[in-house]
Amino acid sequence: MRILMITDTYFPRISGVASSIESFRAGLIDQGHEVDILLPAYDGRKKYTSDNDERALWRIPSWRIPLYPEERFMKFRALRSVHRNLSQTAYDLIHIQTPFVAHYHGVRLARRWRIPAVLSYHTYFEGYVDYYYPKIPRSLRRDSVRRLSWQQCHGVDGVVVPSRAMAEILWSYGINQPVRVIPTGVRPEHFSEGKGAEFRKRHSISEQRPILLYAGRIAPEKNIPLLFNALPHILEQIPDVLLMLVGDGPARSVLETLAQSRGLAGSICFLGYLERKEALKDAYAAADLFVFPSRTETQGMVLIEALAAGLPVVGVPALGSVDLLGLGKGTRSARNDPMDFAGHCITLLRDNGQRAQLAAEARQLAAEWSEGRMAQNLSQFYAEITARAALVS
Repeated sequence: MRILMITDTYFPRISGVASSIESFRAGLIDQGHEVDILLPAYDGRKKYTSDNDERALWRIPSWRIPLYPEERFMKFRALRSVHRNLSQTAYDLIHIQTPFVAHYHGVRLARRWRIPAVLSYHTYFEGYVDYYYPKIPRSLRRDSVRRLSWQQCHGVDGVVVPSRAMAEILWSYGINQPVRVIPTGVRPEHFSEGKGAEFRKRHSISEQRPILLYAGRIAPEKNIPLLFNALPHILEQIPDVLLMLVGDGPARSVLETLAQSRGLAGSICFLGYLERKEALKDAYAAADLFVFPSRTETQGMVLIEALAAGLPVVGVPALGSVDLLGLGKGTRSARNDPMDFAGHCITLLRDNGQRAQLAAEARQLAAEWSEGRMAQNLSQFYAEITARAALVS
């Protein structure tokens, strides 16, 4: 099958969406499919280019989004200029990954070429707008997101969601298009190869110092203050514990100031973005526990990565993360309460035997979420959607 994916975000912009696209592409290519991607250029180039390899990346000139400097929107005129080149390829299906320029252009191409379109609903937008647009009345925020989601989902032939919770949310919006739960997978063997001792040495962290690791976007919706509120309780019992934050985002400067004002700067380390295929897996290997306070995740890919690295997880079981945390394998579920969260961390940091048991469970669970298995599920959904579209046409 020949597939065109279209997205508003991809590497070098680091995000869960980019990682999900990369994972599914790799898995689909391993199965013999051909996958091209239409994506924004991040280097200011004025003409589209194609990476001439087996995974053609069509980089489209883009403009920066005010207030969101990490993001890009592809230019419509530049998108139109690439149509002639794209139309020379007989695509079987378009997979839309994001709801902005990519969505509307993907739908337009699918209609022009008379092929089915699938979209991935990666983000729980109803939860996000509460953090970013609090001055807008909540009922208006909610209704706007639900209306837009309904329109976009009914403009395509099928919808992919990363968790059962997200499927239920879309069904509650009245969406009756085919919805399939297909989480993003990982290659467990990749994350089992981290060099923890070297990572600690690079960052001048002693071999004995306990490390709590958070990886992800540093943003309001990630509920990171829960970790800052839990940390003093952990320090009372384990004075040398270090909270390590990997990632970046709009809340970083606020949190750095908060750490200073609370006298926690010596126990918190902001590392910024780490390269996922090398430095990040080393960070997983160096840590003792993975801590994840977010309550707005549709899946939480970093949870799977941490488990694949054999790193026990303490997290808040909410929305998409319930699919993992609710299983109780390699994980411990904490309430959205600093004392309760701290209690789980203290118990595990003090009990090497329990951590070792959770580490073994974590690797077993991650194997069930392999990249190959999830790509196979997606390939099957593609086949069902194309067969259904052929019957209708």
